[in-house]
Amino acid sequence: MEIKKTYTPEQLKILRLLAKEYPSIPLASATLVNLTALCNLPKGTEHFMSDLHGESEAFEHILNNCSGVIREKVDTVFYRTMSERERRALCTLIYYPTEKIEEMRAAGADTGDWYRVTLYRLVDLSRSVASKYTRAKVRQALPEDFQYIIDELLHTSGEEHDKQAYYEKIIDTVIEVGQGGAFIEALCRLIKRMAVDCLHVVGDIYDRGLHADRILDMLIGHHKVDIQWGNHDIVWMGAAAGSPACVATVLNSALQYNTLAIIENTYGISLRDLIGFAQETYRGSTWFMPRTEDDAYYVKNRMQTLSMAHKAIAIIMFKLEGQLIRRHPEYRMDDRLLLDRIDYAAQTVTIDGVTYPLNDGHFPTIDPADPYRLTDGEESLMSSLTYAFRHSKPLRRHIDFLYNCGSLYKAFNGNLLFHGCVPMTEGGCFDEVAVRDGQVLSGRSWLDYCDKTARDAYYEGGQDALDFMYYLWCGKQSPLFGRSRMTTFERYFVADKDAWTEVKNPYYDLVEDYDNAVLILKEFGLDPETAHIINGHVPVKAAKGEHPVKARGRYIRIDGGFCRAYHDTTGIAGYTLIYSSKGLRLVSHSPFEGKQAATRENRDILAADDVIFEMMTQRMLVRDTDAGKAFLDRMNDLHALLDAYREGIVSPEQ
Repeated sequence: MEIKKTYTPEQLKILRLLAKEYPSIPLASATLVNLTALCNLPKGTEHFMSDLHGESEAFEHILNNCSGVIREKVDTVFYRTMSERERRALCTLIYYPTEKIEEMRAAGADTGDWYRVTLYRLVDLSRSVASKYTRAKVRQALPEDFQYIIDELLHTSGEEHDKQAYYEKIIDTVIEVGQGGAFIEALCRLIKRMAVDCLHVVGDIYDRGLHADRILDMLIGHHKVDIQWGNHDIVWMGAAAGSPACVATVLNSALQYNTLAIIENTYGISLRDLIGFAQETYRGSTWFMPRTEDDAYYVKNRMQTLSMAHKAIAIIMFKLEGQLIRRHPEYRMDDRLLLDRIDYAAQTVTIDGVTYPLNDGHFPTIDPADPYRLTDGEESLMSSLTYAFRHSKPLRRHIDFLYNCGSLYKAFNGNLLFHGCVPMTEGGCFDEVAVRDGQVLSGRSWLDYCDKTARDAYYEGGQDALDFMYYLWCGKQSPLFGRSRMTTFERYFVADKDAWTEVKNPYYDLVEDYDNAVLILKEFGLDPETAHIINGHVPVKAAKGEHPVKARGRYIRIDGGFCRAYHDTTGIAGYTLIYSSKGLRLVSHSPFEGKQAATRENRDILAADDVIFEMMTQRMLVRDTDAGKAFLDRMNDLHALLDAYREGIVSPEQ
């Protein structure tokens, strides 16, 4: 005779709560069957990018081609029936359906036969990319206007004799009623959505490039995305939270790279007062001319005005930085207090005991006796600018998204994602950081503290939290920065490049060693035998032979120079990483020559030297993912509930 199981009061409480969700044996059994089936599907493909820096066109293209996943699927499905040229054209159509259809119309090539053949091919490809998902998940991804039709086509083969006429009639009718183009666009959206299950952006969406706003709009519309904040993101987050030092830094960068359009046009923040203040106070300096060859926003005869504004905001930034550093001796950033180390008569500055001549000694708003005090004009200007950043609705929409979908780091499906570093000592230990409340933190606890304080700054405010946002931007132990100093002052005012040195945190060298990578993975609770550290922040100098995969495959750095400003340094235009059920593949990219070249010439930016550097011995299934582990826990609970139902411990429908 089988003895009934005994249950603790806590177990009974859990079972009774579960019974409310699954109040019958058939419902609990059906859910158990569904979860079991789901756990045995292949894992969805993950796509990793980093350091986008406002390069919206290149980002959109890589988002469209899914770093080669689309091309791989097209080659797999059609390599026997289509030439390489035809396959490339089909890929371009999937990337840019609206533009490609218009091109076909202009050439008079959008015939009924073209629509028919194209739709058949897209349906076949859609069926292939959707095969690893449940039918319910595919339905959720279907475009609303064509949901029923696409669902029918995906689950009806034209080769089935009984349904062949039905299948063909659907396609013919779509074309006859003039919906061929719209239907092609709907299928292309579905293919791109199903090709990649999840997108990870490992920091630095903002600055340098022109259109971080467009990137954020695309990310907001993405079906599943997470973001690990970079230091260029955090300074914008600090500006939106109301930190004057972060506001000045954002404006300084926008003036440096001539990207003011995002400030004024997108976020509606007027710079008229800054321009007026600069014109009254500063004479121009070629040293402060914007670093750009693109005059997309300001024509050349306004560059002198920009130079004045750039210098004005830079001086304000150095003053605010100095005030902040004095408020926080725990930041250990006294070496950045440089305005009181200037000999204003001799026009020199002393840095680390070395005296350098200044290449610009015109400081009309600095009082040598109190160099960090803002003038009344500067105080008024920063008050209005900070208010404008704090209350810009379009900016708040983007920053809300960064907080809601972002974090300082993320452990996901066995990978550890963060933008910069986990600060370490030369000896290979996690660096200890003393925070203001007396705690000493290191490793994961330090990153958790940074994440929480960044959220406090935005949602609760407070001087200390707002100041900390600036520290995260450029502090020596900031996990988002990871250098000894940010030498902005030196680069502006000292010609001797010896003064520009920024020493990287020991992490960047140590993590390339297998044992140190294992130490970090264990700190975050990950299995070092299978897990990976995935970083951005420091460009990989591929042109000099540097490889992005190190520490026996445990460490991957995917900043390959997405931003045009880094192309000469890296020799490529970025790395992206693909993690499918079959393994990990690193993809390098060539510079993007624009959407027009991509559509007219079917030109892609995938380099030929993609590296599949880790293959699974067995295909990874949903059960092996973080979501799968949660499903397995729920399956165990359901097994227990069914046992309790059958033993009469818990009654169905009660």
